[in-house]
Amino acid sequence: MSTLVHDGTAILGRHLQRIRHAPALPLMTQTMPIVFLLFFGYVFGSALAMPGADYRAYLVPGMLVATAANGMMTGMFQAAQDTHRGVTDRLRAMPVSRAAVPLGQSLADLVTSAVGMVPLVLAGLAMGWRIDGTAPQALGAFGLLLLFRCAMTWVGILLGLASRSEEAASQLGSAVFMLPLISNAYIPTGGMPGWLRTVAEWNPISAVTTAVRELFGNAQAHAEADAAWPVAHPVAGALLWSLALIALCAPAAVRRYART
Repeated sequence: MSTLVHDGTAILGRHLQRIRHAPALPLMTQTMPIVFLLFFGYVFGSALAMPGADYRAYLVPGMLVATAANGMMTGMFQAAQDTHRGVTDRLRAMPVSRAAVPLGQSLADLVTSAVGMVPLVLAGLAMGWRIDGTAPQALGAFGLLLLFRCAMTWVGILLGLASRSEEAASQLGSAVFMLPLISNAYIPTGGMPGWLRTVAEWNPISAVTTAVRELFGNAQAHAEADAAWPVAHPVAGALLWSLALIALCAPAAVRRYART
C-alpha cells in the first residue's frame, strides 16, 4: 500500500507538471462548457418554453454534469498519448506499482476538474442560477459530480490504453460531446419519442444530472412522469452508475496497463 501511495503521488505530480507545461487540452475542456452555457442559456433559452421553470436554472446543473463526462475524453487522450509515444513502456520498465500509473492520472484529472468547476459555477451564478438546497445537499452534489468525473476518467483511461493510435483516441474522444445531447442535460426527455426517451433516461448522464438538480434544490425544473428507474431514483441511480463504472473499468485499466 505504501508503494502504491508513493508511486501514485509521483505519477500525480508528473501529470500536474504535464498540464502546467501543456495546458491546451485542460484549458479547452474547461472553457468550452462556459461557452456552451452562454450559448444555450441566451440563444436556445429564449426558444425553449419550460412552464414554471427558469431554463438557465435547468441548464447549469446539466452543463456541470456534461463537463464531468468530459473526463472520458481527457482520460482517453492522455492514456493514448503515453501509450503510443513510448512513455508507458518506459514506466513499465521501472520499479513502479502497476496500479499507480493509471491511478495517478485519474487523481490528477480529479484535481484539475475540481479547480475548473469553479469558473463554470461562477458563470452559472452570474446568469441567475441559484443553489436552493441546503449546504450538505450542495456539498453532496459537488461530491457526486467529482465521483462521476472519476468514473468517466477511468472509462477514458481504459479506452485510451486499448486504442490503436492517438488519432483514433482523439476521434473517439470527440464523440463524448454527443452523450449529453442524448440525455436530460439540456432539454427534458418528456418530449422525446418513446424509444429515444428510454435511451436518454438510461444514459448515466441523465441520472447524475437529475440527482444534481435535486441536491441543488432545482428539482422543480425536471419533474417528469413515468421516468425510468435511474431518473425516478436519481441519487441512487447516479451512485450506482458511477460506482459500477469505476468497479468495471479501473481494474480492467490496470490489467491493460500491466500487459506487456
